[in-house]
Amino acid sequence: MAMSAASHPAGHAVTLWARDASQATAMVAARENTRYLPGLPFPASLSVACGDAVALACVADLVVVATPMAALRSTLVGLADVTAPVAWLCKGFEASAGGSGSAGLMAHEVCAQAAPLLRSGALSGPSFAQEVARSQPTALVAASQDAVVRDVLVQAFHSPSLRVYANDDIVGVEVGGAVKNVLAIATGLCDGLDLGLNARAALVTRGLAEMTRLGVALGARLDTFMGLSGLGDLVLTATGDLSRNRRVGLLLSQGQTLPQVVASLGHVAEGVYSARTVAQRAAALGVDMPITQAVVDLLDGKMRPTEAVAALMGRDPAVELR
Repeated sequence: MAMSAASHPAGHAVTLWARDASQATAMVAARENTRYLPGLPFPASLSVACGDAVALACVADLVVVATPMAALRSTLVGLADVTAPVAWLCKGFEASAGGSGSAGLMAHEVCAQAAPLLRSGALSGPSFAQEVARSQPTALVAASQDAVVRDVLVQAFHSPSLRVYANDDIVGVEVGGAVKNVLAIATGLCDGLDLGLNARAALVTRGLAEMTRLGVALGARLDTFMGLSGLGDLVLTATGDLSRNRRVGLLLSQGQTLPQVVASLGHVAEGVYSARTVAQRAAALGVDMPITQAVVDLLDGKMRPTEAVAALMGRDPAVELR
């Protein structure tokens, strides 16, 4: 996203801050992120920094947080007094801190606790980092209840290669971004077991129904789930070969253990981190999410891949669209 903003026709001044000083030094020397985006050089206008992030944020017009969900709270605490709009890219629910009986929070709920005075929002939608960095056509959603935040995000990122749509339904956008990661694990499992395209289509469609049920129960608008951050992100993450969450399902279907899978990825797969919390939040609301629960049971080692499929196929008949 920093590369995209730095390539913007408006000529934005963009600083990419890294918490790891050694990685920042390596990126300065190579003028690319050789660890995660090798072969994709930084625009000349993109600078790289480490050190005092808050000092940088205090003089910025926009701050974009690109940490995993697990680090969002601590990052926002540090940015609590920043006056510029702050947006996050992570997609997931924060893991519950109170044990199995409590449900974790969406990113905007974390922000309300950690930094309640921030003008904040989310930048979400179907996007693989490599394609954004290559300036391949992409469409995203700028979600916030604050119109100023939405406008700033659109102005910063909307370009010939990146369309940004504004949406004030941050609940729907964040539910879509979180749940699609869990469903992508299920779809990877389906593909890894060679169950066929019929099965994949069924999983994606019924998964969208689960996502929508949870979102509406949390106060989201129904139409958000037919948009980029719902159906769009689900289709991309469930079927794209660049999807880390889909790869989790593929590797589990091959008999690898979860620790082996996580170790082999080299990146965070947010579906692993937030699946249990999504299921807990749904259970607390009385929302039925059988695919999500099957993924949780699989990740927890309570089911083998074939047993998870059998459990889903063995459910009693039901009326569609409920």
